Amino acid sequence: MADPSTSPPLTRASVAAAHTLITPCIHRTPVLTNTTLSHLASTPLSVSPSNPHPSHPTIRFHFKCENLQRIGAFKARGAFHALERLRASPTFNPSSGVCTHSSGNHAQALALAAKTAGIPAHIVMPSISSPAKLAATKGYGARIIPSGSTSSEREAVVAEVIKETGATLIPPYDHPDIILGQGTAGLELQEQVAPTKLDAIIAPCGGGGLLSGTALSCEGTGIKVFGAEPEFEGGDDARRAYYSETGERIASVKTLTIADGLRTPVGAIPWSIIYERRLVAGMYAVTEDQIKAALRLVYERMKIVVEPSAVVGLAVALFNEEFRSMVEKEGGEKGWEIGVIFTGGNVSLEALGKLFAE
Repeated sequence: MADPSTSPPLTRASVAAAHTLITPCIHRTPVLTNTTLSHLASTPLSVSPSNPHPSHPTIRFHFKCENLQRIGAFKARGAFHALERLRASPTFNPSSGVCTHSSGNHAQALALAAKTAGIPAHIVMPSISSPAKLAATKGYGARIIPSGSTSSEREAVVAEVIKETGATLIPPYDHPDIILGQGTAGLELQEQVAPTKLDAIIAPCGGGGLLSGTALSCEGTGIKVFGAEPEFEGGDDARRAYYSETGERIASVKTLTIADGLRTPVGAIPWSIIYERRLVAGMYAVTEDQIKAALRLVYERMKIVVEPSAVVGLAVALFNEEFRSMVEKEGGEKGWEIGVIFTGGNVSLEALGKLFAE
């Protein structure tokens, strides 16, 4: 793995420098608004025995469409940044290539970055990865090695690949160069919404690279950053750790949430930014049904292709009463301008059919 000690400091200025480095390699994805979704988010939820007095926030959305990024996900940002910095190292051996483990989006991103640089890529992917993501990764010329679905199983196979090939590991999220690259999405979002001032950004959290990078991009701006996770089978590991008595990071997660890009535990370096530096203001979780409802709304009202992981932040703003109550209290009558990062759009028609078959 590239030595983290040689990486730039984890600051907003370093995110800006990362953006300059990777600008020739990435798309500046659009920011969209949607009156219908903003109206729905600003309408109280239905009264129920568990929620007799639903909150009434005022929310205006700004959607950063990383589903339109190269390889269809924000992961291209971190992969290109990490690889460009690695190629500048005098100790890097290009002929040995690079390797990583990923359920799909980082796999595709590193495969594309390596192909662009003309070096081999060895990608460890869980056997339960979506066929569409497997096919796309292979299509970029990478060698795919199957593994189990947990992070420990993936990492064990990665160790074998490194021993066999001498490849350099570029991890999917737990590295400063990855985090700084991912943070460029948040930086662009702020620039594109200006002169309107964002009050908050919501980013999904799996390994935490995007969330921590977004938090760095907002440091010192007054923009609050929140994390969103699926609660299914303990997929909300960062939320549970964030509000625990000890704040100790949960290092192992095993969930088969439909938000397949968020099945990994938050990494140690992202956690140091999210929790220890307190650059993330809160963590929230949503159910599988709420994720599906948000996904349907995006398809029907925005007419764009996103994957389940991409809408977890939107689901929080639409359905999480704790988050909505906080926005009502802090935003008052004026309300909040909220940036939502749509992280990717790598989903097959077959998978969508199964999701909405009921």
